[in-house]
Amino acid sequence: MDRLATLLRHAREHVLLWLGLGSLALGCIVWTVIAIPAELLLPKAVARRFGRQGVMRGFRLYLWWLELIGVARFDLSALDALRDAPPMIIAPNHPTRIDAPMVLSRLSGIVCVTKASLLDSFLMGVGARLAGYIRNDWFLGTTALSIEALAEGQHVLMFPEGTRTERGPINPLRGSVGVVAARAGVPVQTLIIETDSAFLGKGWAWLRRPDMPVHFSFRLGERLEAPHDSRQLPVLLEASFRRQLAGVHFPSACELPAATEQPCSQAVGS
Repeated sequence: MDRLATLLRHAREHVLLWLGLGSLALGCIVWTVIAIPAELLLPKAVARRFGRQGVMRGFRLYLWWLELIGVARFDLSALDALRDAPPMIIAPNHPTRIDAPMVLSRLSGIVCVTKASLLDSFLMGVGARLAGYIRNDWFLGTTALSIEALAEGQHVLMFPEGTRTERGPINPLRGSVGVVAARAGVPVQTLIIETDSAFLGKGWAWLRRPDMPVHFSFRLGERLEAPHDSRQLPVLLEASFRRQLAGVHFPSACELPAATEQPCSQAVGS
C-alpha cells in the first residue's frame, strides 16, 4: 500500500513538472508574439519600460502558478525593500536556473545581465531584448551598458559567479562586478538565495522530478561600497558570500532520495 501511494505521488509530481515547464514555454511564446511588434513599433524608452513590466508581471504570474499547482513555495518579500533604493548592483548567489526570474518577478526597474544564449534564443530572446537586458559575452560592451544603466538610476542584476553554483557554497567569482561597481561608483547589494532542493541546479536535467513542493527564499545580504580598486571587490565579495552562506546546506544534483529513479545528469551551462 505504501509503495502504491509512493508511485501515485511520483506520477502526480511528474505531471506537475510537465505542466509547470509547459506553462513556461507557452508563456514565453505568447510574450514573444507580443514583444516582436512592440520592439518594432514602440520608441526605445517606452519599449524598455513595457518590456520590463511585462517580464515582471509574467514571471510573477508564473511563480504564482507554480505555487498554486504545488510545485514550489516562494518567499521573495525581502526583495521589496530594494524597489525604491538608489542605483546599485544586485548580486545574488546562483543555485538554480530560476534565480533571475525570481528577482525579476519583484523588481521592474532593473536591467539584467543575461546569458548570451538566452538573448539569442527564440523563446526568451525577443522579450529579453525588448526589456533592454545586457548580454554577458561582450566584456567592454557589457561593462559600458551596465554603467550607463546605473548612471540613469537603474539597478543592474549581475550574478558574480557567472554560472550556477557547481559546489556550495559558491563558485570563484568573476571580476566584472568589481569593474562595473568601481567605474560607476555604486555599491553592490548581495542577495542570499536558499533552497531545500537541487532542482534546476547545476547538473539537474530539465525533466528530472524533484520532491515537491520545492522551497525558495531570499534574504538581503551585506552591502559593499564601491571599491577604489576594482580588483579588490571579487575577493571581498566572495568572502562576504562565504560568511553569509556558512552553515547553509545546498543539496547537490547527485543527492537522490532513496525512492527516486532518475540518474544524475551531466552538468550543463547556466
